[in-house]
Formats: sequence, C-alpha cells, structure tokens
Amino acid sequence: MVTPEQIHDKNFPIRERMEALIRLKQQQITQGIASLDTVEFHTDSWVRGDNGGGGQTMVLQNGTTFEKGGVNISVVHGKLPPQAITRMKADHRNLKTSTEGDGSVNFFACGLSLVIHPHNPHAPTTHANYRYFEITDPKTNEIESWWFGGGADLTPSYLYEEDAKHFHQAHKDALDKYDAELYPKYKQWCDEYFFIKHRNETRGIGGIFFDDFDSKPADEILYIIESCFDAFLPSYLPIIAKRKDTPFTDHQRNWQQIRRGRYVEFNLVLDRGTQFGLQTPGSRVESILMSLPATASWAYDHHPEPGSEEEKLVKVLTKPVEWV
Repeated sequence: MVTPEQIHDKNFPIRERMEALIRLKQQQITQGIASLDTVEFHTDSWVRGDNGGGGQTMVLQNGTTFEKGGVNISVVHGKLPPQAITRMKADHRNLKTSTEGDGSVNFFACGLSLVIHPHNPHAPTTHANYRYFEITDPKTNEIESWWFGGGADLTPSYLYEEDAKHFHQAHKDALDKYDAELYPKYKQWCDEYFFIKHRNETRGIGGIFFDDFDSKPADEILYIIESCFDAFLPSYLPIIAKRKDTPFTDHQRNWQQIRRGRYVEFNLVLDRGTQFGLQTPGSRVESILMSLPATASWAYDHHPEPGSEEEKLVKVLTKPVEWV
C-alpha cells in the first residue's frame, strides 16, 4: 500500500499512487465540508463481489448547511464489456480493439467523485471528479493504454459573479502552475460537456473538465491532478461560508428545486460517467447515483420573469461567460 508520502515516488506504479492520492483527498475533502455543518459524513465501504475491487462512499445527509453530499472513491478492475468501453473514453485513439471473443478488455480504474447540494438556494451545488484508467493486455498483463480525466464545476441557483470568478480563478491557478494553456482549453471543454442539449443551456456556470489526458508523462499529470484536488476546498468553502445563512423565500426555494431538476436531467440522460458506471458489471448503483439531489421538481413550461435574478442566471447558462 502506497503511503501519502510515496504518492510521487516513481518506484511505485502510477495506479497505486493515484489510489493513494484519492484516498488521502477523500479524507481531506470530507473533513473540510463537514467543518461547515453540524453532522458528520457516514462511511460505507463496499466490495464489487466477484468482479474485482470496491470502494468507499462517504455521505452527509440532512445537515444544517448541506442537504446531501457524497464523496465517493472507487478502485475497480476486471473485464469491461463492449458497451462500457464506448462510454469510458471520448477519444478512442489509443484504445486497442479487444482480442477476446466477447469483445471485452481487461481494465483498472480508480477515482474520486463528489457532489455537494446545500440547503440554501443562494449556496451553489458543486461537483468534482478525478480518475485514472488503464487497459491491459489479457495475455501479458502489460499496459496497452492509460489516461486521466476529471474536473470541477459549480452549479448555482442564483448567480453571484464574484463566486463564479473565485471558483474559476482557483482552478486556473492550479493548472497554470504546470501549463498555462490548460485552463482555457479545459474551461471550454467544461462548458461544452455540461451542455443540456434538450434545454439549450449549460448545467451550471462551468469550471474545468478534461478527459483522455495522456499527452504528458503520467508522473507530470499526477502532479496536475493533485494541484486540481488541492484547489477544490479553497474554491468552494469560502463561497458556502458566505452564502449558507443568506435569508431566502419560498419562491427562491422553488427555483432551486427547478434548477435541481435540470441537474438530474443531465446526470441521468447525458453524463458519460453515470452511463459508464451503470454499464460496468458489478457496479454499485447507490454510489453511482449519489450525485442526485434529495429533492427536485419540474414545472411545466416554466420561464423566469423578465429582468429577474432567475433570468439573470438563465442568460449566463445559454451563453457561457469567460469569468477570469
């Protein structure tokens, strides 16, 4: 088992070092989130049965600040069926065709995924996910292809421009430490990925998103992933501390429920991560669907009042802004 001090020790395989990183960050992130609430995270460890691997889901529910929050890590391996293969990588450039009769491949995947839903409509929902995949030859067990993916984004019900700028700046700084060309590319990718096609709007005000990242040495990418992890709490906790006690009306709560409905639509209809998880043999549905809010609503043909704070948000969702 790799210790936190050995995460950047090149004597260990990258898969073990990434696993150590996500285990460390799960503890740090849950402690940070819980520091703004009156309840603790519940830990639920699980095993993937005969399929290989498992994970640890940490969930906070019915707190005073957060209605629901989940920080999940998974470390899984085994055979991946063809329908899951098509969901695991947007760019199949380096993904070799399986030589197995059923079209499956041997794989290893580990990652951390979190979604936090606050009570207060003025406090934004957030999501982050960082992951590593390997495909190995079934005969030699040698790595045939590997890549990292991930990102973090913010989904407010009410737009506070200073919050959007703060969140984006923190993640830009995290990426700029290693490559100043990454943030503009990953910011645009985030806006495009979290676009709800059937609504013609983005899920939130964006952040960063990337996939199939194998264009730099794996050791260098691991440093980038760690930098993005380290940016998360400073990018989010100050926003929650500022907004969690803001007075709100029933009207604003209802609007939050409608925005959460959009969140559900994206996650169930369009999100590749959700689809990959549900199509992976032995997957744990409770952990995959922890991203869904405890409550949401759908109002028929709802449109915000012209000139309202609700319309201000929708205008940004239909035309993404360069925040920094």
